[in-house]
Formats: sequence, structure tokens, C-alpha cells
Amino acid sequence: MSKVSAIICITLIASMAIQPSEAGVGHWIAGAAAAGAAAAVTAVAVAPAALGFGALGIASGSIGAGMMSASAIANGGGVLTGSVVATLQSLGVAGASYSTYAAAAAAGGAAVGAAVDYFTK
Repeated sequence: MSKVSAIICITLIASMAIQPSEAGVGHWIAGAAAAGAAAAVTAVAVAPAALGFGALGIASGSIGAGMMSASAIANGGGVLTGSVVATLQSLGVAGASYSTYAAAAAAGGAAVGAAVDYFTK
């Protein structure tokens, strides 16, 4: 199974976990939750490259370069392991794991589903 297929499956599973709270509105909530899950998965897949974190390193003049510079200045010349900059660079080089995509789908779906549920009551 390709990573893209797995991401789609994870997104669909996350959207099915949202239970309708009211007849009629519940289906809209579940649809919005699926969209939130898909958006979160897309953000995890696209954000590092959009910020300048890539397989060959951090692109010169990018937002990522500015983040790395600020992190290095704040930490005495180095970037801390596990920091946002280090995590984004790791995602830029190797991509995300299936569990990261699953967590993003669950969080995005739950957040959007809860927001829509809250504002429709």
C-alpha cells in the first residue's frame, strides 16, 4: 500500500469515528470532521516543504532558514533535538510516519467536528 493510500484510509477511518449528534446536522458535522482530518493530513505532508525544509536541507532565505537562525541564536549556536525546527527538518527529509498522519487526522477531525457541533447548537 502506498503512503498516499494509507493516508486516505486513515482520514476515512478518522471521519467515521465522529458520531452524529443530531439527525440532519450530524451528517454535516461528520462531513466537516472528515474535511478537518483531510486538511490536517495535508498540512503535515505539505507544510515542511512550504516553509523551506527539504531533503537537501533548509532552503536559503526561506521561513525555515529564519526559524533555524533564531533557534540557533537562542540556544548558543545549535538547534535542540526535538525542537520545532528539528522536527520540521526531519519531516522535510524523511516525511512523516503513519502514526503522525493518524494523529493529525484524528486531531483535525476532532477539532473541526467539535467546532461545528458547538456552533450548530
